[in-house]
Amino acid sequence: MQRYPFIAIEGLDGTGKTTLRKGLFRLWQGLYEITPLCVLTTNFLAPDRAGEIVSGKYQPSAQNSAAYLAAIIADKNSTLDRLVRPQRPARPVITDRWLLSELAFFAVKHGAKAAETYKALASGIKEGPDVTLVLELPTADSMRRAKGRSGDAVRADWDVHHVQTAVQEVYAEVTNSPESFPLLGTVVRLDAGLPAAEVLGAAWNALEHLGLMPDFTVTDRENH
Repeated sequence: MQRYPFIAIEGLDGTGKTTLRKGLFRLWQGLYEITPLCVLTTNFLAPDRAGEIVSGKYQPSAQNSAAYLAAIIADKNSTLDRLVRPQRPARPVITDRWLLSELAFFAVKHGAKAAETYKALASGIKEGPDVTLVLELPTADSMRRAKGRSGDAVRADWDVHHVQTAVQEVYAEVTNSPESFPLLGTVVRLDAGLPAAEVLGAAWNALEHLGLMPDFTVTDRENH
């Protein structure tokens, strides 16, 4: 049975995660006539844990840290059970952030080391993506891009230099030793300073190299 990839896209705000996701989406549609499913970091599919996610994220404290971690595990397992796993026989699943962002958030907001957070999450989460694409860009450049976006995308308590620098440090720690974080899948680091088309090309080439593209015969394509 064909099993399409589960792809996570990670990076600081402003590094081009949405642009890359849309590019991959259009390539799958244009080349294979397949529409990927796009999901989010947190999907609130474990409704009884939603309050703990909100309080742990927006009012982080030593008192709600453990409950927040447990709620994240419940939400990710629900997302895997209800969205990711059922769709993979029919189409790829692309998520805007997944596990790496959780490690960075906990390091910054709850003061936990990435390895400790990973151990707690890995004890309960059933599986991870096939590949985590990490968009890398200096903090100053990513913040400049983020502030240039329209709307209210910039958050006063998060999109500040010292916080984003701390997030960047966690990303570097994890991506420098990906073998210690196997639930990330294969980690592919991409230079987000390149033009968007080149970033997309590098990501697509990485997916091909990893054997994550469908193996269609001519008859399969005609019948699709």
